[in-house]
Amino acid sequence: MSEHDNQTQTAKGKVQVGDTAPDFTLSTQSGAPVSLRDLLVEKDVVLYFYPRDNTAVCTAEACTFRDTYELFKDAGAEVIGISSDSVESHQQFAAAHELPFLLLSDTDGLIRKRYGVPTAFGLPGRVTYVIDRQGVVRHICFSQFTSQKHVDEALATLHLMRQERA
Repeated sequence: MSEHDNQTQTAKGKVQVGDTAPDFTLSTQSGAPVSLRDLLVEKDVVLYFYPRDNTAVCTAEACTFRDTYELFKDAGAEVIGISSDSVESHQQFAAAHELPFLLLSDTDGLIRKRYGVPTAFGLPGRVTYVIDRQGVVRHICFSQFTSQKHVDEALATLHLMRQERA
């Protein structure tokens, strides 16, 4: 890891590996409220923060999660995307790209701030958290322009967690 990457990781803020993930309730693309604690009752959660719907890297990331969604389900996890876009924007984005997972609307950026997600190059940061069923953050991936890394690292972490439980 380069010094710059290390500084970026350190600067990411509040939530670290080993911390209890802050709970929240946000609206899905259908407008229904969902809470992290309710999702964790049955599954591990891969929570990814992304800058905006319908931008090149964000669309690629969402489609990569879509294309590997069955692998996440097989690993006992649910994928959740969060951005500050509106419920209506999420509806359109999810429909246009046939996204099988929830997109949550954090319009005021409160949850992003609570997690300490950094900005990068003036944009909201792209950070993925793998959270186990006890609510503990097991892995954090920060990579602004490499969406595939988020999926690969999340799946690898889930497989390690599964081995630990076996």
